[in-house]
Amino acid sequence: MLRIRLLTIAVVAAAVAVAFMPAVGGAKKPSTFPEVIQLPTGFQPEGIEVGKGTTFYVGSVANGAIWRGDLRTGRGTVFIPGAAGRSATGIEFDKRKQRLFVAGAGTGSAYVFNARNGSLLRTYQLATAPTFINDVVVTRSAAYFTDSSKPVLYKIPIGKGGRLGDAQTIQLGGDYSHVAGAFNLNGIDATPNGKTLVAVQTATGRLYRINPATGAATSIPLANGESVPNGDGILLDGKTLYVVQNQRNVVAVIDLSRNLASGTVRTRLSDPDFKVPTTIDDFGRRLYAVNARFGISDPANADYQVVQLRKPSG
Repeated sequence: MLRIRLLTIAVVAAAVAVAFMPAVGGAKKPSTFPEVIQLPTGFQPEGIEVGKGTTFYVGSVANGAIWRGDLRTGRGTVFIPGAAGRSATGIEFDKRKQRLFVAGAGTGSAYVFNARNGSLLRTYQLATAPTFINDVVVTRSAAYFTDSSKPVLYKIPIGKGGRLGDAQTIQLGGDYSHVAGAFNLNGIDATPNGKTLVAVQTATGRLYRINPATGAATSIPLANGESVPNGDGILLDGKTLYVVQNQRNVVAVIDLSRNLASGTVRTRLSDPDFKVPTTIDDFGRRLYAVNARFGISDPANADYQVVQLRKPSG
């Protein structure tokens, strides 16, 4: 009887020990991933970028501050303080060199920061007024910025060892038609090899694929006469293109053809927490859009959020 009792105790003890053993093979604790992440009051966000792991960055159009948070916990803090005369719209994380490329809106500037410590590595003056440096995408060989006020792209070459070159201006041509006095080229992304860029024109709702070597733009027609008016930030995920339609509070989900020559709007995602979302990024099956709340009467005292969505199946 004593032997059986001791054996029972040993089995129970082993089970308890297993239950409290550290996770093996990199297993993680259960995650929370909040549906809505609150940003600082009055922050006036515009761009969002998911960086290393669950770290994400949001830029302030008001003063160029960069807020760094964690998608898993929703907590964060101001990583790069704002400064007079600075602004931040589109943000892109360069994972190879741990850098942040930031579009400077109406300042005509672009900034490159060290993503580890927040130090400013370089400032580029890309354009003078009228200008609105809106979004940026980083490929292996360059960073490309859109200007919503001019029919151009700006290129910052990335050389051997990640060395940054001097900025270049690329004139847009081909099918691209600039609308005077309107908000034009906005969100931009690139294919994995960097040989094709995809962008949206806010005023017309048209999509383009662009040859970065020449600036030649080719229209991407959508089935059934569809378009994406108020198109803002975009995300190219394989052959699926997500386009934020800011004032419409939706994200268009577009299936592109293999050569990106055409597309079909599969669905539009919405959320009751949307308040004029602008830009978007993803983490696995999750999408994250930032509420810019354009048009409110007192932006300096308003609340702002990052809203989580789920990618549609299929």
